[in-house]
Amino acid sequence: MEKEVDGILVAAHELKAPLAVLRQLALSFSDLNFKNEHIRSEMVTVSERAIKQVNDLVKIRRLEDGLFEMEPVAVRAVCDGVLRELGYLFSHNKRDLFIKYSNRAKLVTANRELLYSVVYNFLLNAMHYSGEGTRAELVVKDTNGRVKIMIRDYGPALPIDVWREIKRGWVEKPTSIAMRPGSSGLGLYIASKFSRYMHAKVGAIRHRDGTSFYVELPVSRQASLYDFCN
Repeated sequence: MEKEVDGILVAAHELKAPLAVLRQLALSFSDLNFKNEHIRSEMVTVSERAIKQVNDLVKIRRLEDGLFEMEPVAVRAVCDGVLRELGYLFSHNKRDLFIKYSNRAKLVTANRELLYSVVYNFLLNAMHYSGEGTRAELVVKDTNGRVKIMIRDYGPALPIDVWREIKRGWVEKPTSIAMRPGSSGLGLYIASKFSRYMHAKVGAIRHRDGTSFYVELPVSRQASLYDFCN
């Protein structure tokens, strides 16, 4: 398994440089008409998303060094940040996004950077695998003394073998996902690795018309004290 991670890490480093060059080339174009400006914008955003996933792959190896500290994290602020970054993708691709916050516990014990990536990858999956005119849902709620972030899509069903891996608590490696074309399972692999590091429970629910991915995080003791005093 360690050799597989090292291989992924080498590939990530090899990919990062050309992706950065592609982004820079796109930014260097000038005097473009409206259509070409749109193409340039797409090139930049696609390369930036790819670079983000490459950076996440590099972080997987760094998890062993314990560099990502656990701390009280405002869960809604993390979700809001991801929504600001990906919201335009939903509108651009004619996908609706439903958001509901009902959690009373405002702080969870997590690493903000890693939690951001978990929510980002789940939400990006939801955008990709919902059809035009359908919607995705992001719900944050309290459950059994923890805070659950759940992201629901209305795309093709998640294969049973992938569901079992996620139910077990982690995904061994990026794999292609049948009925979800274009997916290597990379986002799920990253999300499961980061969730496991944070001692968070990650899971998936199969629906007849899509899939819900979720991560459950322990409520911060600081949050519990705050709630008690107020």
